[in-house]
Amino acid sequence: MAFSDRLLDAGADVWEAQKEHPFVVELADGTLDREAFRHWVKQDYRYLLDYARVFALAGAKADDEATTRRLAATAHATLDDEMDLHRSFASEYGLSAAELEAVEKAPTCAAYTDFLVRTAHEGSIAEISAAVYPCGQGYLDVADHMAALATEEHRYTPFIEKYTSDAFRETVAWMRDLVDRYAEERPGERDAMRAAFLRSARLEHAFWEMAYSRERWPV
Repeated sequence: MAFSDRLLDAGADVWEAQKEHPFVVELADGTLDREAFRHWVKQDYRYLLDYARVFALAGAKADDEATTRRLAATAHATLDDEMDLHRSFASEYGLSAAELEAVEKAPTCAAYTDFLVRTAHEGSIAEISAAVYPCGQGYLDVADHMAALATEEHRYTPFIEKYTSDAFRETVAWMRDLVDRYAEERPGERDAMRAAFLRSARLEHAFWEMAYSRERWPV
């Protein structure tokens, strides 16, 4: 069994909880409260800025040119293509670019990005690959689940289409291959990779809850 499959098995309960979360279910059928989605847009915009930084930092730790190039390209694609979708959603919800830049991270978003950036600075390239994998694979699997639940087009259809697109599937397949490659090359790091994967997976689930509850700092 591929190491990426072992990670998914280890996180199976988190994966199922994501698919059952009301944010996911209600987005799929188009009934999700607009303010919950607006909160997700703002927080995920802030998340993606750091997510792109993590790929850029990972590129500096890669030990071959092809991987460095792909990591740098993924950082660029995140800032360009994926965040274009968020800017489009933001415009629909009356949020300007300046307002997005000024958004304060909610506690869960801060916890997630702090973990990823710390891993990028302090961890190995193998740990980084495992830490970012739940975001890619998680969004693909959740979006596929949403597509199966959706019965008609609605205002959230572009979200589902983005994260089930051929381009996104190819990126996730590459992320998966990277995890498997480093697990094969560096078997002594598998425990650290597993721990990083599970932390990110749990934070992925917490991110849906953060958006649904419109989490803010209590004081």
